[in-house]
Amino acid sequence: MTESRHVRSLQSGLVQHSSEWGSIHRLTADNFPILQRLSIKRLVLARGAIREPHWHANADELTYCLSGVVLVSTLDNADVFATFTVSAGEMFHVKSGAIHHIENVGETDAELIVVFSNERPEDFSLHAAFGAMSDSVLGNAYDLPASAFAALVRDTTSPDIVAGSGPAEIPAAAAYPDPHKFDVEGQTPPLSYEYGSAKLARDQFWPALRNLSMYSLRIEEDGMREPHWHPETAELGYVHAGSARMSIMDPGGSVDTYLLGPGDVYFVPRAYPHQIEVIGDEEIHFLIFFDQPTPGDIGYRATASAFSRRVLAATFGVDDATLPTFPLTPVDPLVVAKLNPVDPPSDGALATRD
Repeated sequence: MTESRHVRSLQSGLVQHSSEWGSIHRLTADNFPILQRLSIKRLVLARGAIREPHWHANADELTYCLSGVVLVSTLDNADVFATFTVSAGEMFHVKSGAIHHIENVGETDAELIVVFSNERPEDFSLHAAFGAMSDSVLGNAYDLPASAFAALVRDTTSPDIVAGSGPAEIPAAAAYPDPHKFDVEGQTPPLSYEYGSAKLARDQFWPALRNLSMYSLRIEEDGMREPHWHPETAELGYVHAGSARMSIMDPGGSVDTYLLGPGDVYFVPRAYPHQIEVIGDEEIHFLIFFDQPTPGDIGYRATASAFSRRVLAATFGVDDATLPTFPLTPVDPLVVAKLNPVDPPSDGALATRD
């Protein structure tokens, strides 16, 4: 079994933080070198824990809540304040440079998948930012004497996750709609087929998005995501449930085929052809992130309708009578029926995640 350069396990990614209050595992270009314009973290917060106020210097953030309830506060450019709750199946978006915090206000652990619009996101924390300034400078900023800051723990490190004291302060309006958040799982699937569906967090439905989008893709055991590619969009997928097999073709003709299970992450560079098929007897659920607010794609079915049979026959080196009868497909179906049994990889080898 060979290792695939396209897939990693997020659960065994680089540990950014681990304590009784939670954990952060991350995959960036430093430990997943194929990544471009996208990276990913898994954030777990214990009850009452706080992901400290922080911001990302070079990346927008798009977060999907897998479980629990969190309170998010943000301060955007100058004076745009927002505080809102996010529950399982909901998402939130934060622009690059906007300071924000994430606080578990539920009764159980909260688990979130966090994606960034950069393969190496740069973070700053409020704790570290205070540590960079002298007591006098801070005193001047707040119209206070320098001595008011002498008791604070001051350094330029980032604790990442801290424990809150006392009950969380949740404003009454925190449950209201907010431009930063989106109930993707509450959406009626814009793309729905007999064999699967996709719910779409993209700027068509969520105008706040600028550099990122996400599809919540479900495929039944008798379905398959048709072979396709994204002309101008990279793809980063997280496996939430189920087992699947993917094949990706690299420039030069090599084909990478591998198995995926819960907790795995895969990456497909722009315009690389690939497909997803279910392995097993349960549906798969993928969170698929893109580095564009509205991803585009070209599928194999529509491609066969773009050219004459004469051109296709010459391309495949057969005569017209031997060429398959391709269905006329003006719009690709995204998910197709899996009429045939799963065949072995063309090269006889199956790659595994690192």
